[in-house]
Amino acid sequence: MAETLSIPTTTDRKEIYDTLIPQIASLIDGETDLIANLANIAGALKQAFDFFWVGFYLTKNNQLVLGPFQGPIACTRIDFDKGVCGYCYRTQVTVLVPDVEQFPGHIACSSDSKSEIVVPIFKDGQVFSVLDVDSDQLNDFSEVDKEGLEQIMRLLEKTL
Repeated sequence: MAETLSIPTTTDRKEIYDTLIPQIASLIDGETDLIANLANIAGALKQAFDFFWVGFYLTKNNQLVLGPFQGPIACTRIDFDKGVCGYCYRTQVTVLVPDVEQFPGHIACSSDSKSEIVVPIFKDGQVFSVLDVDSDQLNDFSEVDKEGLEQIMRLLEKTL
């Protein structure tokens, strides 16, 4: 079990993901508690990249409900037809938003959030949860983030 992360001192996100992914795999391997795994993944992503906000929304009672996260307080409930998280839930694909102000129906949980990426998490072929990552910088996410975060969510899905 890892108690500390080894993060390369580089700004190359691909290199960071390549180092982080096996550590997250080790961290969640054999752990069956969902909340523990979500909390550790959110913490690892926040520590590795210092994103503005990293967290999970879980599907409950026809809404997305706030789960473990790292960062400032957040919206507690999001309807499936609202915001970037709701759009990700409905389309079942990763959503990359370079400028949240340009996204129709964006929910401003924090005015400091400028760009966002949301990744669906599947259980039994249905969206079970979404990973939501916000940046306080415009256009902060790329295909590298999409690929890295999707790989991490596929690891998480194996524990569900």
